Amino acid sequence: MSTIEVNKASFHRRLGKLVESWKKEDGSGPWSGIDGLLAVMGSPDEQDPYKKTAALHSWLLGYEFPATLMLITRERITIITSSGKAKFLDPLVQGCPIKLELVRRTKDDAENARQFSAIADQLKTIKNIGEFPKDEYSGKFMEEWKKATDNTRADLQTKDAGPAVSACLQVKEDDELRNMRAASKSSLRVLTASFVEQMSSIIDQERSVKQSSLAEKIERVIEDGKFTSKISSDPNFDPEQLEWCYTPIIQSGGVYDLKPSAETTNAPLSGDVIVCSLGLRYKSYCSNVGRTYLIDPTNQQKTVYNTLVGLQRMLIEKLKPGAIIKDVYDQVIDKCKADSPSLAGLLTRNFGCGIGIDFRDTSLAINGRNATKLEAGMVLNVAIGFHKVENAPKSSRKPETFSMQLIDTVKVGQENAEVLTDTPKSLQDIMYEFDDDEESDVERPAKKSGGAASAGRSLDPSAILSKKTRGAGQVKANESNEARRKEHQRELAMKLQDEGLRRFPDGSSASNGNQQAAFKKFESYKRESQLPPTVNSLRLVVDQRNQTVIVPVFGRPVPFHINTIKSVSKTEEGESVFLRINLISPGQVIGRKEDTPFENPNASFVRSLTFRSTDTDRMNEVNRQIAEMKKVATKREAERRELADVVEQGDLIEIKNRRPLKLLDVYVRPGFDGKRVTGELEIHQNGLRYQSPVRADHRIDILFSNVKHLFFQPCDHELLVLIHVHLKDPIMVAKRKTRDVQFYREASDVQFDETANRKRKIKYGDEDELEAEQEERRRRAQLNKEFKAFSEKIAEASDGRIDVDIPFRELGFNGVPFRSNVLLQPTTECLVHLTDAPFLVLTLSEVEIVHLERIQFGLKNFDMVFVLKDYNKPPIHINTVPMSSVDNVKEWLDSTDIVTSEGPLNLNWTTIMKTVNDDPHDFFKEGGWRFLSTDSDDEDGSNASESGSEYVMSSSGAEDEASEGSDFDDDDASDDSGSYEDEDDMSVVGDDDEEDEEDD
Repeated sequence: MSTIEVNKASFHRRLGKLVESWKKEDGSGPWSGIDGLLAVMGSPDEQDPYKKTAALHSWLLGYEFPATLMLITRERITIITSSGKAKFLDPLVQGCPIKLELVRRTKDDAENARQFSAIADQLKTIKNIGEFPKDEYSGKFMEEWKKATDNTRADLQTKDAGPAVSACLQVKEDDELRNMRAASKSSLRVLTASFVEQMSSIIDQERSVKQSSLAEKIERVIEDGKFTSKISSDPNFDPEQLEWCYTPIIQSGGVYDLKPSAETTNAPLSGDVIVCSLGLRYKSYCSNVGRTYLIDPTNQQKTVYNTLVGLQRMLIEKLKPGAIIKDVYDQVIDKCKADSPSLAGLLTRNFGCGIGIDFRDTSLAINGRNATKLEAGMVLNVAIGFHKVENAPKSSRKPETFSMQLIDTVKVGQENAEVLTDTPKSLQDIMYEFDDDEESDVERPAKKSGGAASAGRSLDPSAILSKKTRGAGQVKANESNEARRKEHQRELAMKLQDEGLRRFPDGSSASNGNQQAAFKKFESYKRESQLPPTVNSLRLVVDQRNQTVIVPVFGRPVPFHINTIKSVSKTEEGESVFLRINLISPGQVIGRKEDTPFENPNASFVRSLTFRSTDTDRMNEVNRQIAEMKKVATKREAERRELADVVEQGDLIEIKNRRPLKLLDVYVRPGFDGKRVTGELEIHQNGLRYQSPVRADHRIDILFSNVKHLFFQPCDHELLVLIHVHLKDPIMVAKRKTRDVQFYREASDVQFDETANRKRKIKYGDEDELEAEQEERRRRAQLNKEFKAFSEKIAEASDGRIDVDIPFRELGFNGVPFRSNVLLQPTTECLVHLTDAPFLVLTLSEVEIVHLERIQFGLKNFDMVFVLKDYNKPPIHINTVPMSSVDNVKEWLDSTDIVTSEGPLNLNWTTIMKTVNDDPHDFFKEGGWRFLSTDSDDEDGSNASESGSEYVMSSSGAEDEASEGSDFDDDDASDDSGSYEDEDDMSVVGDDDEEDEEDD
């Protein structure tokens, strides 16, 4: 009882609603003739939890309070209960819409009897007492109450208050609807994830299982914490609050009872027409769902089922605010009589009732006598079916009759009804055809005569790909499709040209403002007194601490920071040693490009300093120290540039009031140092956390605000099932910068012992090969379901900032984005390769144009060049794509509205992008990317060929460009000031001897 907390606001609101409806009674409503409401609850009744007294408790208080008496009038409510329960009701006194009197029972029997006598005396003053005559409770509390009222009960005028209380419970509040949604979602998961799988497995394997045994097995599923944890991703969902409304009802074999009071029999499950209904309640709020499953159905059964689905759909559509229940019922009956008169007499007597705290609220029964007007917020248990339909023609393999039923929990909305237990129930979704050879008597003649049955088997081969994402049903692109694609490409090209002119007005630059290297000063010493004492000897001094070389110039020590030194070389002539220090100055090419800024490039610069000495050992030591310091400085600068775009993420806000949702036993890439072990992936308030069990500091935090793409890749045709996170800004993982973090689990049953490097095989199930394959498929399906559900929970936790993207394997094609030939798979927003590192994630919205190179007759492969909208980034190359994929690639790019061009040769994209960046306005003014096209008219084609000729690469140049372009890392395009591309820059010296000396 310590966890009980009665919602004060809810109690006051609902009690006020009850009293207000009572006061508005005009003599014709359910409160007519009731002056007081008496509800006495004894010990809990587990056999029949659906009593009006219990419903009133749950609605007002949120809980059932056993051994409690309530007496309610229009002006006062009196509650008699134990002291332990009364302390939870004390806060309700203040602010109550009517006077609330709490009476505490004691251990003194005489005092308790006096309390009951006082209530009995009060009842005498009330003319008509409303109570619940069908509620029967037992226990000491009820015995004492009956003893206290034996003498006065005969004189009391009583009336059934059930309809009045039911009227108050009909329209659900928001918190009630949340509970009913949770209950409906739970019922739906048990039906689809437990019953359907077990039922289909039993029928497929032709096992003999009692229907009652299957129902008991289904009933125990909510005791499995692993199963219930997957029902809802809502952090407030408590699986402990789930209860069964009734034991699941499973019927088959021609024996059916479509009443809510039906029970599952011990008959074996039969593979014909299977009817299953089940219902769970959450926090006392009920739900109900029922489906009919057809096993090898006849044409008649298919027709009857389709009729039933149509009637239920019509019934649900008619459930709108203001509709009269009996009118809705009559319309469905008339529809059935008009379309299927032979089935009209077989419809169930009513089509459901109200549902909520009461499983069966008969005040909202859907029949031809109920004149209740529907209101928004009402929830109905819609149950419609056909009972005892005769099989025609009769067959020894089928029972004489069959029944069908569909049940759903439906909320009446402001405009249209909402099905809370919505799940596909079309004929294709509930029909199982295990017996392909046996056919009904009706179908046999058609098959023999070559009629519709045989003709129906010659289907379009693409029909089996009904869930294909793009190009479903297309066997080959014909000429009209190619013309349509070219016309669409012309429109996209014109649009791109116009956008380019608007994007770069006259005089604008392609730079985004952060690409210009800034002048950087290097300060070795702030004061002369900080110089080391050894400078007084006017010798070469290497100050490792301040990264400075101090040289004597005209009798004074002059410091040079190591970043101002380009290289150092040593030569020997006779007994003398010459040490040459080359300094950085304008006009020198430091790396691949000159990007070192100078404060005043027109000033006078010292190009180099040369010192001669006869102390060979001394000069060798100075040369070694300078070279070593330069190497350290270059390495430090490279690390700084590498980490320049690494962001410092905010703090991850952990979930405190509950355990976070976890995905267990997953590996991570990039991994941590040491032995590879599995860890846990957790969902917190604003991000994800991966925690390794080896060390507490082996942790990866990813904030939702830094996630650019989230991918789920199933293990179909793959060895891994994975969740891949592509980040907006890179982070540090295991002292390495990364923009991609992947969490995966191996799907193969072959594993390797990493300690002894021995291969071992884990066997699942029977050693029989067929059984092993089936177990493998089931295990892979379970892995896919688990990882997909977790990725969807990540998307839900991000509050809509992240969507789950799944690669379309059927649209994939092979190519070489880096060094290996891999399968590249399009997704909704990207082109990805996620199976092996290095990963490729190319966002399509960032692509301006795709150029296909080496499109020539006779070649087996072609190359793709993705030009990004950010011209400061190099184009991305994907080489060696099979020519057999060219049509599919063009169709895919066209469907994503990306401009595509093609040509017979490889182009020099370094020169092209330099031209674009120098003057983008002039580039688009001269035609933009039109020079890439080979499909223009003769005049335009000659111009394009002429303007594009300067970009055609030689064979060696093409190889170099392909090698450079295949690197997806764009760090080379963002060099900072005062940095060095690589250590080889130090070897750029004046003559060959110096180069050889430096290499030594």
